[in-house]
Amino acid sequence: MTSDELKDFCAALAGAQAVLHGAPSNILVYEVGGKKFAYFKTSTPEQWRFSLRASAERFVELTDMPGVKPARYMGRFHWVTIVDVGRFPSAYLAELVQDSHARAVASLTRAQRAALA
Repeated sequence: MTSDELKDFCAALAGAQAVLHGAPSNILVYEVGGKKFAYFKTSTPEQWRFSLRASAERFVELTDMPGVKPARYMGRFHWVTIVDVGRFPSAYLAELVQDSHARAVASLTRAQRAALA
């Protein structure tokens, strides 16, 4: 899966919105109901690095893989950064994104979740 395909996949999830933050953060954030579930770094030298939230168990599993590291400033909340999304199997990457999206949806209020359905 390329970065563009991954962006399309994130945007297609229920209630997902893309928000581009300029300098100094330079990130493209995907969120649902104001809760972030994924983001891309848009400036060099880290351009198109992808970050998402994982469970505590998955966080340990993922950070043991080459090309994956705890996300800067967000690692303590179980966010990971995938340096090159092209090296990951598409199905596995889709599963990770769907899980991160589900975590964001679960943190919404009952009314917000009902509005998504």
